Amino acid sequence: MNEKIKEVLERTPFEPELKEEILKSGRLKKAKAGQTVITPDDEAQEMPLVMSGLLRVMRNDDNGNEVFLYYLEGGETCAMSITCCLEGKRSSFHVVAEEDSELWMMPVSNLDNWITKYSSFRRFVFNSYQTRFDELLHTIDSMVFMNLDERLYNYLLDKKIASGSFEIKKTHQQIANELNTSRVVISRLLKKLEKEDKIEQRRNYIEIL
Repeated sequence: MNEKIKEVLERTPFEPELKEEILKSGRLKKAKAGQTVITPDDEAQEMPLVMSGLLRVMRNDDNGNEVFLYYLEGGETCAMSITCCLEGKRSSFHVVAEEDSELWMMPVSNLDNWITKYSSFRRFVFNSYQTRFDELLHTIDSMVFMNLDERLYNYLLDKKIASGSFEIKKTHQQIANELNTSRVVISRLLKKLEKEDKIEQRRNYIEIL
């Protein structure tokens, strides 16, 4: 039995019986940095619980453009994947491992029963919805009310908080893709932030000051 998932579950308020069911019914899944975990149009068969690492949730439009939505850290799950699981829908988003990650995949068939049977799991699901909803509002606010340089700096700060590191290991093109703009614009704005002493651009990463 995987010891890491036991450690993760020990930090949750789940009932002992629920922890035991999660241990018995789930499976370990490892994802390398850059690997896609959930793709658009996937049929939801399992709900991921992040054990370690960091996942990035993105949404694509009909033209193939993508926009960053939020990060998933250890002990968290994706609210949109819960919805797809419970309603049997295909996903309209994709999830990528931002860094090497370990997930505990829980079968869809158990979710309805756990929500009904265990109040702690019910709260966990509702809290996941609320957290993701707040983060989506934050993303919308940044797109509507912030200039692109503010959005960029806010994006870098979000990444710092989610990863726990002041070093942002992203290329200009990767940032441009996630903010749905061009590499040239991102490069120009990063130079502006550097002149304002908010960041320093290193050879292979950006450092938040």
